[in-house]
Amino acid sequence: MMAINGFLQLKPYFRLQVICMVKTFMDLTFSQEIYAPHSIRIEGELTLGGLFPVHARGLPGEPCGDIKKENGIHRLEAMLYALDQINSDDELLPNITLGARILDTCSRDTYALEQSLTFVQALIQKDTSDVRCTSGEPPVFVKPEKVVGVIGASASSVSIMVANILRLFQIPQISYASTAPELSDDRRYDFFSRVVPPDSFQAQAMVDIVKAMGWNYVSTVASEGSYGEKGVEAFMQISRDAGGICIAQSLKIPHDRKQADFDKIIDQLYSTSNARAVIIFASDEDIRGILNASKKADRVGHFLWIGSDSWGAKSSPIHLLEEAAVGAITILPKRTTIAGFDAYFTSRTLENNRRNVWFAEFWEENFNCKLMSSSKKEDTSRKCTGQERIGIDSKYEQEGKVQFVIDAVYAMAHALHNMQKDLCPDTSGICTDMEIAGGKKLLKYIRSISFNGSAGTSVTFNRNGDAPGRYDLFQYQVNNNNTPGYKVIGQWMDNLQLNIEDMQWPNGEQQIPISVCNLPCKTGERKKMVKGMPCCWHCELCDGYQYQYDETTCKLCAYNMRPNLNRTGCEPIPIVKLEWHSPWAVIPVFLAMLGIIATIFVMATFIRYNDTPIVRASGRELSYVLLTGIFLCYIITFLMIAKPDIGVCSFRRIFLGLGMCISYAALLTKTNRIYRIFEEGKTSVTPPKLISPTSQLAITSSLISVQLLGVFIWFGVDPPNAVIDYDEQKTINPDRARGVLKCDITDLQIICSLGYSILLMVTCTVYAIKTRGVPENFNEAKPIGFTMYTTCIVWLAFIPIFFGTAQSAEKLYIQTATLTISMNLSASVALGMLYMPKVYVIIFHPELNVQKRKRSFKAVVTAATMSSRLSHKPSDRPNGEAKTELCENVDPSSPAAKKKYVSYNDLVI
Repeated sequence: MMAINGFLQLKPYFRLQVICMVKTFMDLTFSQEIYAPHSIRIEGELTLGGLFPVHARGLPGEPCGDIKKENGIHRLEAMLYALDQINSDDELLPNITLGARILDTCSRDTYALEQSLTFVQALIQKDTSDVRCTSGEPPVFVKPEKVVGVIGASASSVSIMVANILRLFQIPQISYASTAPELSDDRRYDFFSRVVPPDSFQAQAMVDIVKAMGWNYVSTVASEGSYGEKGVEAFMQISRDAGGICIAQSLKIPHDRKQADFDKIIDQLYSTSNARAVIIFASDEDIRGILNASKKADRVGHFLWIGSDSWGAKSSPIHLLEEAAVGAITILPKRTTIAGFDAYFTSRTLENNRRNVWFAEFWEENFNCKLMSSSKKEDTSRKCTGQERIGIDSKYEQEGKVQFVIDAVYAMAHALHNMQKDLCPDTSGICTDMEIAGGKKLLKYIRSISFNGSAGTSVTFNRNGDAPGRYDLFQYQVNNNNTPGYKVIGQWMDNLQLNIEDMQWPNGEQQIPISVCNLPCKTGERKKMVKGMPCCWHCELCDGYQYQYDETTCKLCAYNMRPNLNRTGCEPIPIVKLEWHSPWAVIPVFLAMLGIIATIFVMATFIRYNDTPIVRASGRELSYVLLTGIFLCYIITFLMIAKPDIGVCSFRRIFLGLGMCISYAALLTKTNRIYRIFEEGKTSVTPPKLISPTSQLAITSSLISVQLLGVFIWFGVDPPNAVIDYDEQKTINPDRARGVLKCDITDLQIICSLGYSILLMVTCTVYAIKTRGVPENFNEAKPIGFTMYTTCIVWLAFIPIFFGTAQSAEKLYIQTATLTISMNLSASVALGMLYMPKVYVIIFHPELNVQKRKRSFKAVVTAATMSSRLSHKPSDRPNGEAKTELCENVDPSSPAAKKKYVSYNDLVI
């Protein structure tokens, strides 16, 4: 009745499903004869169902294939062993015997569903009113046993299919191996529980392993079906949530796979060869197919397998493929070998284990022999003796899920025990209340149990029916004696504990192999992420003046900084200035020192012979002014090379144009005086105005004051300061970048500062040209003219060099050297042409440094006029009359002086 009520409460869609399945079942047979050859029946007061993959999936057209020794027979015998232990325990379910109905799923979900209908026979009311025996008597039906709970199934896809039918009839189900996360949905699989943790925990453990290995680029392979697909889906979801792991490829092995499918999968995996780590959620057969294909493609050692609990520590998936499995990391729910089961199973023989209808087939496969001529085993002709012994005549190792099968049976037994205590407190066996309680009440007791399992660990269920996550981590290794095997390398219980030092890798690799999309970028390179793949990137160098700000960003250094050697940060750009030891400074300094020595020598000579005719005739006052200007032209070299600061920069502004201004102001005054004297003498005998020494000094000073006024205005508008120019030598290569310490004087300001002096120079040159016709005997105009011509050539050469190197990286050195050498040459030309001949006469020919006769202004002008008309050769001139100068000393007693005429001394130079 309870089952019918539950059926009526279902949604129409599920009711239709049930009707179709039940109709199929009823169409097959009313009896259970068809199932008898494929099931084990053990009588008991309470019957537990069992679902085990005794056989592998059959070829197309056949439901079952070869027998599965470990996953099938070991697990099935574990249930029988647990039933024996429980039935012999006086404390657990006393006076109640547990029976069993065990079916073979043949590793196929549809076949398992068909078989599991056996469990619901007792709950289906059959209409037999129209059934009669041939004698006319009503038939007598054997009432099928009532299954109170089911142990199984193994594969998640099978458990899902079976759970859909069992929940309709409210039959609790406890799986020992199904780990698909989908089964944690308590709304769809409310009668399903499991003693193994779900793949969501396993997937989390796999993600933690991948991260611990430093891998971020992996592929996944899944068997088609709930276990494989949902397991991979859980891994991908957790890895996305955790971040830092990318999936290169996610491949699926089809149900009806062929060897070509495995070969294709290996080729696809290798197409992303950087993703060496491969996550596998697959069945034993599919794992074998993958390993075999990798061996066939000669990819052994390339892939780093991470296998789920379906691989665990089994030998069957890697039999004869051990080389391809070396280094594989596998996961298995934490377990312990059950010594009692080993003793039980190794003692099984054909004689004492007749209850297992598949044991004879197992015997043939295990000992590679034939029991009878009708045996299906065709690969051997050896007959079985029946005296073979498991573990002696054949290799034996307890299958990994045996512990969980035993725990699942004990969990069902403990739930039944607790329910019997509550519902039948006064009865030692099964009471009426317990018989009619139904599966829903039993499920409540299952979810609330807590006991120590066969391995000594606690067996409990959460609200979804899941067991806590406890895993052992294995690695398949080849030890020193070349014997391969699984080795425990860690465990996972909510967090990872991994002994990396105990791990071994394929091909003798010593370090942890890499499985990354791209290697880390070098220092100074940024990651340019690949769209849609956060673990993949291209490396780009932070070039120019950029540095690596973080993994994905390059930033520009500040204007006064440059990237350091590895481009992880910025460092100050080195500051340079023109050093005294630089070749660009040594030559100008050398010329300046020679010039200063010569200028001091000339000045000292003039001072020493201050009252001699030559010194007096040269215009002493203007000569000293001119020599001061020449001296300052030499001095500016040292200011231009000295380390810039406010003081040095102030003096540079002052003396940059002042030396030339003083020099050319004095020369201009001289040439102007000569020009005016001879121009005035052509029309009048009256001397021109402002030709006295005082007047000459006044004119010179006024010309110089213009330069000083401009400098003072410059000071007021733009106060001097030392600056560091980072643009002048900011080369493409940051390593060669330099900051130039200099005064804040631009090229234009330099030219403007020199512009007035150049104007004076040009004007002086014009006067020198105008006075070129004045006889050599009477004036200093020709030496001044030659001086100005030479100076103009020097400065005409200076201007293109100065401005032509404005964009050069060596601008500081070239422009400073050019400017100082030009000023040194200008000063040297003036000093050499105007003063060296006089000094030579004064020192080496003092006999010529005597006063000649005085001549009146009129006589001088008349002589000059006549001289210009006559052509005299120097050889025709009498000794002592080679050259005359205008005399500054006027004899006051002469008639010319009384008439305010100027008298000149005719001096031999």
